[in-house]
Amino acid sequence: MIDDPHQFIRAHTRIAAAPLTPELRFHLADETIAIWQQTEEALGEAGLPPPFWAFAWAGGQALARYLMDNPALVAGRYVLDFASGCGIAGIGAAKAGAARVDSSEIDAFAVEAIRANAALNTVDIHAEHTDLVGADRGWDVVLAGDVFYEGPGAQRIAGWLEDLHRRGCVVLIGDPGRHFLPKDKLEPLARYDTPVSRDLEDRDVRLARVWQFTR
Repeated sequence: MIDDPHQFIRAHTRIAAAPLTPELRFHLADETIAIWQQTEEALGEAGLPPPFWAFAWAGGQALARYLMDNPALVAGRYVLDFASGCGIAGIGAAKAGAARVDSSEIDAFAVEAIRANAALNTVDIHAEHTDLVGADRGWDVVLAGDVFYEGPGAQRIAGWLEDLHRRGCVVLIGDPGRHFLPKDKLEPLARYDTPVSRDLEDRDVRLARVWQFTR
């Protein structure tokens, strides 16, 4: 068991940029298989999730790029980056001028990674170790990158996001073709050919789209 997530993250990652956001920096894993094995060995007994926080997933990259290219969407607004991973979408929102950015994760190591990555990019992110599905704290914008990869969880998340949309929240989804994306309820806003790790995605490039609920 690792007592210091901060130390673990620094020992098993390096500072690097993601392909779609060269102006940002993150603590990212160099070797996919190695960090997966190291995390299982060190944290397996604690039952913690795999190190999703160590990668800039294509959906999160697409959201960050879209927001930094269209800052009016979040400028001066209250933003949630849900299931934030390494924090890339929320950091993109902060760089675009959001008044406040909350990030949520169910993995304590991800929360530490988000805080470390926010510091790298000199932005203020309020990272929280919690499951916010079903909650509504009055966010103006909710970001959800790469969240539709698992059936039961995807249905629960989709229903919650749709409820937020109906009450007037801007919900933006970044997704590179995950199986459980509710495409019948969405419309695309942008598309990005995103270089990815073959170890993670079984290909070298994924088409990542930014979606919103159909108006």
